[in-house]
Amino acid sequence: MSESTAPGPDDPRTAGPLAGLLVADFSRILAGPYATMLLADLGAEVVKVEGPDGDDTRTWLPPVRGDVSTYYLGINRGKRSMVLDLRAEADAEAARELARRADVVIENLKPGGMAKYGLDYASVRRGNPGVVYASISGFGTGAGRHVPGYDLMVQAISGLMSLTGDPDGPPYRAGISVFDVMAGNHATIGILAALRHRDASGEGQHVEVNLLSSALTGLVNHSSAYVAGGVVPYRMGNAHPSVFPYEPLPTADNDLIVTAANDRQFRALCEVLGIPETADDPRFARNADRTAHRDELRPILTEQLVKRGAVEWFELLVEAGVPSGPINTIDGGFAMAERFELDPVVTVGEGERAVPTTRHPITFSATPVTYRLPPPELDEHGAELRKWLATPQLDHHA
Repeated sequence: MSESTAPGPDDPRTAGPLAGLLVADFSRILAGPYATMLLADLGAEVVKVEGPDGDDTRTWLPPVRGDVSTYYLGINRGKRSMVLDLRAEADAEAARELARRADVVIENLKPGGMAKYGLDYASVRRGNPGVVYASISGFGTGAGRHVPGYDLMVQAISGLMSLTGDPDGPPYRAGISVFDVMAGNHATIGILAALRHRDASGEGQHVEVNLLSSALTGLVNHSSAYVAGGVVPYRMGNAHPSVFPYEPLPTADNDLIVTAANDRQFRALCEVLGIPETADDPRFARNADRTAHRDELRPILTEQLVKRGAVEWFELLVEAGVPSGPINTIDGGFAMAERFELDPVVTVGEGERAVPTTRHPITFSATPVTYRLPPPELDEHGAELRKWLATPQLDHHA
């Protein structure tokens, strides 16, 4: 175990690819905690620093497991919790010592919010020049620095909501905090890249991620339509602006997602539906033709699809290499993952502390993901961590 690493398991069988790295997590709610959970899964030792009232998501309920928010449980496994009131000098000093020992510091206060505690990048870097310091904000450090950043705001401001919903209906938010998750992933990528740079140069750096930039890159083809083509996309319900069929279509019972994104897939779709001649119709021969004539093609496909149920068509189409899928509720999604042997649920902890949680999405052939600790109770590890921080250590950054 390195001089920097906080107390924790050091069994090499459960180490993970980031074993030996210490992450000081000053973030809260979703984007930051999601990033640090991913790092914990990969073997990093994550110390979750919380204020006296704890992470906001501890109170975001229902739903609950026992009396604990499932929102909190879903993004905080693998961490140790300690309460530090940064307004109290003794606690602020403990936080500064934690940052001095850390390989990675991550925070998502408003830009400049960490400076009053001596925990901003410039201050931390003076005592820890190799630190990788990640900041997540809503709108960056320029003219938008004063604007609080919440996912729903960014869904609205970025334009995503203008793309979501029926053409003649109101704009809708996505069903999840999609840009918080995206920003958390971007922060993780940035941290890993900066660690790679540190391995090569010995130098740390400041990694900055903001929700709006994550949103604009995450809008992918819609962003490109505007930036490269001068086109402002609009709501099309479940339709795709550039591909058809690529939407739900009715069957004898439930709607089925049908995706024929190239000419080969479309020809296979027509074969399965018993209308092979449709693939030779010049109106539908190529994707651009099908997209231009979607209103003519849709009833031809629907006339065949309503002869069988969604699940039966799903089996037939997938067998023929045509991407399709039933529209499940969340339980159906997990059931499908089980059917595909993806083992989507892992249990972290033992006995009364055992918590079912969603499996990390990456599989490694040599350095497996680890699930060492259940989501911590508030200040669960505070005593041991404060004792550790009070114990003089060699300067591992020298």
